[in-house]
Amino acid sequence: MSGKPPGNTPTSLWGGRFTGGPAEIMHRINASIDVDRRLYAEDIAGSKAHCAMLVAQNILSPQDGAAIGAGLDQIKSEIDSGRFAFSAEREDIHMNIEGRLAELIGPVAGRLHTARSRNDQVATDFRMWLRSAIDRLDAAMRDLQAALIDRAEAEAATVMPGYTHLQIAQPVTLGHHLLAYVEMLGRDRGRLADGRRRLNESPLGAAALAGTSFPIDRHRTAAALGFDRPAANSLDAVSDRDFAIEFVAAAAIAGTHLSRFAEEVVIWCSGEFGFIALSDAFTTGSSIMPQKRNPDAAELVRAKTGRLNGSVVALLTIMKGLPLAYGKDMQEDKVPVFEAVDALELALAASAGMVRDMRPDRERMHAAAESGFATATDLADWLVRVAGLPFRRAHHATGKIVKRAEELDCSLGMLPLAELQAIEPSITSDVYDLLGADHSVASRTSFGGTAPDRVRAAAQEARKRFLG
Repeated sequence: MSGKPPGNTPTSLWGGRFTGGPAEIMHRINASIDVDRRLYAEDIAGSKAHCAMLVAQNILSPQDGAAIGAGLDQIKSEIDSGRFAFSAEREDIHMNIEGRLAELIGPVAGRLHTARSRNDQVATDFRMWLRSAIDRLDAAMRDLQAALIDRAEAEAATVMPGYTHLQIAQPVTLGHHLLAYVEMLGRDRGRLADGRRRLNESPLGAAALAGTSFPIDRHRTAAALGFDRPAANSLDAVSDRDFAIEFVAAAAIAGTHLSRFAEEVVIWCSGEFGFIALSDAFTTGSSIMPQKRNPDAAELVRAKTGRLNGSVVALLTIMKGLPLAYGKDMQEDKVPVFEAVDALELALAASAGMVRDMRPDRERMHAAAESGFATATDLADWLVRVAGLPFRRAHHATGKIVKRAEELDCSLGMLPLAELQAIEPSITSDVYDLLGADHSVASRTSFGGTAPDRVRAAAQEARKRFLG
């Protein structure tokens, strides 16, 4: 079925080329206002900068420029206050604003579109919106880093097991463990900052794809909108979505880091571990099991990674087969980016809240660090450092000692000296001084190590590097 949609004229957007209206389903699939209405502030800012440039270049009269500027200010006020009536019949945010501008100031509103296209307009709006979103996300990541650093300083000497393969490996401190995520977030912030620098070129003035014959000043509009420079190639300016792909990829990596932390929170809250507890603020109960306290905030952070990963695949798939320049496919580019920003903002806020909320069970962590023969590496290192054994021989001897302790169902520190010497005669009673978790942690004084003094110093350095 074809025909014009109610209340619309068939030539309202496309001019004299079309005499019939679109099919109803075409009208529905073509409209994007429910998504791109988020771009309204950027669209109005871009239009005002474009208008000011047209006046400065004597392309538009000062009187028309003033009328357009006042009308755009009124439209922004209407949208800000919730009084603006968005219309699907006007397709997108650009035509909703332009249509309302025409209602306010009459035919002069049509002069605003001189020397630009919706192609360069949306590309400009999108970059500006994402630029602001990156700034918000960077602040949220910084806040999470601050929470982690504060907690790391408070738990610099809290001994806990370190794991590989989720098997007890060596004792570490909780502070050291949390600082690992500070480093991950630092790299995440670096990726966002790198992407922000690359996206900060203005497409405005590239028009549909080939530039314009009007004597515009693209450097002026770029500067007015906070861009470093105008995009150098008009074809690339309207068809590039590298900046969006790069963002969702960086967001997915950050989400993976948050998901790893969330998984540890889930594990640590379990009855089997019991390393930390979360308050009512970040847990929920069960509809049937009254004893339950579920770490739902952590589980939902973990799940948000699926949305972030999906955004990468969606955007890559949208762009993968498009010839230059613009294709309507690109209308679908904003959904994955908007969803990625929303998901990552929520995950960061929830993660910072959990870090500040968590209550460690230091005694339980310490007891776990003393189990599982976590100081076996310390014994092997002692055999190398004190007894002078080659490391491979020391490793082999320590493995046999661990096996003997398992047979006797005791810790390494509880093995009689005779049992130790039966396996490696060079062992003396001095070895018992290092078979505790506290000694093991304190001995790891190398740069980046887990010794409490090293952790405190690392936290202070991280505070300067990331928060200063």
